[in-house]
Amino acid sequence: MSSAHRIASLARLSVAAAWLAAMVLQPASAQPLPVRNGFPSQTVKFVSPFPPGGGNDATARLVTTRLPEIMGQAAVVDNRGGAGGNIGAKSVAEAKPDGYTVLTSQVSIMAVNPSLYAAPGFDPLKNFMPITQINAAPLALVVEANSPYKTFADLAARAKASPGKVTYATPGNGTLSHLVGVVLQKDSGVDMTHVPYKGAGPALTDLLGGQVDVLVTSTSSVAGMVHNGKLRVLAVTSPRRIGVFAKAPTLEELGYANARFEDWYGFFAPAGTPPERVAYLNEAIVRTLRLPEVTKLVNDGGSEVVANTPEAFAAQLRQDIDRWSRIVKLSGAKAD
Repeated sequence: MSSAHRIASLARLSVAAAWLAAMVLQPASAQPLPVRNGFPSQTVKFVSPFPPGGGNDATARLVTTRLPEIMGQAAVVDNRGGAGGNIGAKSVAEAKPDGYTVLTSQVSIMAVNPSLYAAPGFDPLKNFMPITQINAAPLALVVEANSPYKTFADLAARAKASPGKVTYATPGNGTLSHLVGVVLQKDSGVDMTHVPYKGAGPALTDLLGGQVDVLVTSTSSVAGMVHNGKLRVLAVTSPRRIGVFAKAPTLEELGYANARFEDWYGFFAPAGTPPERVAYLNEAIVRTLRLPEVTKLVNDGGSEVVANTPEAFAAQLRQDIDRWSRIVKLSGAKAD
């Protein structure tokens, strides 16, 4: 087995261990919901628009592992990566609106991509119905444990002294991680070369293999490897830090203005899904997220559980679309 394959296997095993923990801890609080007007009567598919091994995939599986206990039907994850999450999102936008296909999405796809891409293939407000926001967290800037960059100051000094020589990996063009790099370059002169991947999993493999210098991604994508000492955190992008990221400095604390970014994951149904089915999915998912061991696993991944109503999540989405569209315009960032 090649070194890259061994690294990828370790990453998958780290995520699998978290899922196993969720499976083993079976609480009495997992109260099943009755079927309502015949729903659900079959497997519910959760589309993760990135490959296995990243934060989107891991977050989806934390929920789908326990959700069947509550709704009495199987829940499966379908990975459809590509174009910064746009391909998977578009597939759900075009899916039958019957409650059996759900998108696991995030702020970069729903609030950034529509401004960053000329044709993302979907409209976040017209093509989807919010179900619930899963969590809220900063992004993390991490390096391999043996990296010569011990602090973010080390990295920034190298990037400023040798523009374009430092490489930063992200889960793809158009992701929030990509925008962090663009803003750092535009506002602070931290000139790094962007290396986009089709998800955090492949990016993590190359970071550990020494092909890239730094990875900007969700805390949930890298928490396990930060915990076991394979990665070192240089900075995070917001004060909402928890678990192994609790003591990491924020970019603002390090003196970088306009560098507060907050990430979230959430579930969406295709527009036209019957409201009563959206309400059922919301109740089932919120119950799952509030199981003590599921909440702990989310916290261990560096984020806080939100588990709000469809209406509250819709309001958050509109607010983020307004904010990120302005940031994208000011940054001049574009993605093909």
